[in-house]
Amino acid sequence: MLKHLGESSLLAILLLFNRIWQERVFPLSWLKAIVVHIPKPGNDKQDPNNYRPIALTSCLSKLLERMVSARLMPVLERSKWFVPSESGFRRMRNTMDNLLKMETAIREAFVRKKHLVSIYFVIEKAYDRSRRYGILRFV
Repeated sequence: MLKHLGESSLLAILLLFNRIWQERVFPLSWLKAIVVHIPKPGNDKQDPNNYRPIALTSCLSKLLERMVSARLMPVLERSKWFVPSESGFRRMRNTMDNLLKMETAIREAFVRKKHLVSIYFVIEKAYDRSRRYGILRFV
């Protein structure tokens, strides 16, 4: 495990990460993953939809991703990049925040004898079906 490495090894990893950042060249081997399909408990194992794919990727790639995220997220938060209702993948927020806001709106509408209209979109497997390279082009 990386947390058990000595100081000289950690320094070598830091130098590697700095070089990757400066040269803007991500190691191709870090882009590959071994996908293991884990069956969902209590479901028919003959149905491919009843498996959960787990991607095993490089530990160094994950560490670099966490370091970038830890430095990028506070900048995005300070610059008001996110809309206030966005809760996903943000520190100190989760989906419960949005559920509580919805419950509050329902209760207020009920007390005031008003109507409340809400629209929900369930986008099944949205990430799997999206054009990732097209989306990244706009970022």
